[in-house]
Amino acid sequence: MAASLSGGRASGRSRYRPMAEINVTPLVDVMLVLLIIFMVAAPLMTVGVPVDLPKTTAQPLNQETEPLTITVNPEGKIFLQETEVPLDGLVPRLQAIMREQPQGAPERRIFVRGDKAISYGRVMEVMGTIAGAGFTRVALLAEQPGGPRPGGATPPAGRPATQPARPAAPPATPNRPAQPPR
Repeated sequence: MAASLSGGRASGRSRYRPMAEINVTPLVDVMLVLLIIFMVAAPLMTVGVPVDLPKTTAQPLNQETEPLTITVNPEGKIFLQETEVPLDGLVPRLQAIMREQPQGAPERRIFVRGDKAISYGRVMEVMGTIAGAGFTRVALLAEQPGGPRPGGATPPAGRPATQPARPAAPPATPNRPAQPPR
């Protein structure tokens, strides 16, 4: 506060005037605390069975609705989303889920994730069972190689570094070139 040189109350105003500046320090403190909370909570919000996916250079596909994820873990156990199911019980559960869809909605995608340590035959057995039941929108998932993860997050300690589910684009056939990403 500045001192008055006039020596009295000549100006007619009081000594104390309201501060005309906004103190942003509390706002910055609150925002930093929220940022830290979200940075810690975001990796914990990804849910799924931890598997070590193989790497691929294919571009991710655009998704309209949330797909169903079937995971084959390193021990060969099969999970629908996060629930363990036997191979012979997988198709009835998928059919029940598809029956609950709204009328006229497009068929939901089914992604198959298989740990790279298990045999290729086990993953193909699961895919064959799904395709044999009449499901046509089935795709394999793979991890994008190297580079930073989306959002810059690092995997939590003790868990393998896997990215969120991203389907691999189908390879180009000799008669049909690959379509550019949308």
